[in-house]
Parts: sequence; C-alpha cells; structure tokens
Amino acid sequence: MTQATQTPQTGIQLTEAALKHISMLRQQQGNQDLCLRVGVRQGGCSGMSYLMDFEDQSKIRNEDKVFDYEGFKIVCDPKSLLYLYGLVLDYSNAMIGGGFQFTNPNAAQTCGCGKSFGV
Repeated sequence: MTQATQTPQTGIQLTEAALKHISMLRQQQGNQDLCLRVGVRQGGCSGMSYLMDFEDQSKIRNEDKVFDYEGFKIVCDPKSLLYLYGLVLDYSNAMIGGGFQFTNPNAAQTCGCGKSFGV
C-alpha cells in the first residue's frame, strides 16, 4: 500500500495513487465539481459492500461528513462512517489484483475480492 496523503482529518484517507486515479476519472466525466461519495450497504460475500460513485456537490447533505484532499471532496453519510472511520483508500494499476483497495480497520473479516467486509 502506498502512503496515505497527509490530512488533519482521519475519517477516510486517500493515498496519492488513489487521489491521482480518482482525479483522472473525474476529469473523464467532464465535471470538475464532482465529489466522491463513499458508503456501505448490506450485501456482498462478507455481509457489507463498499459503495463509491461520483456525485454533484449540490447533493451534499448537512449531516454528511466531508473530507477535503487538495480541493477534491470525499463525502460519507454518518451511518456509513461508523463502518468506514479510519478507512484508507488506495489504488494499484497492477495487472493482477489492481484497482481500488480498501484497508478498513473496522473490518473483522474481508472477502477475497476485497470489495466487501464483515464487522
């Protein structure tokens, strides 16, 4: 895993590799005002699945927690943040096992694909 970017908040952290890749994906969307919403839902191999999608900043709700990384915002609802607090989001472009990787200190178990977890 690459080093997480330095930020005063510790709720959800991004590595430099993840920030670079997410910024590139946002640029491909053609809208620099998009933020990244992360969350969890019931389901997946281990009980809970990670959610990630771009969202217009106008949809940020008052109760959402917002983490700012060099002008790029990550948004998480309070219920999901209970499961994601301390999460480090990394990205690898390796041919095998590449993509986004979630290092979640709250996960008691994770599945082989790394996209779901149990608490």
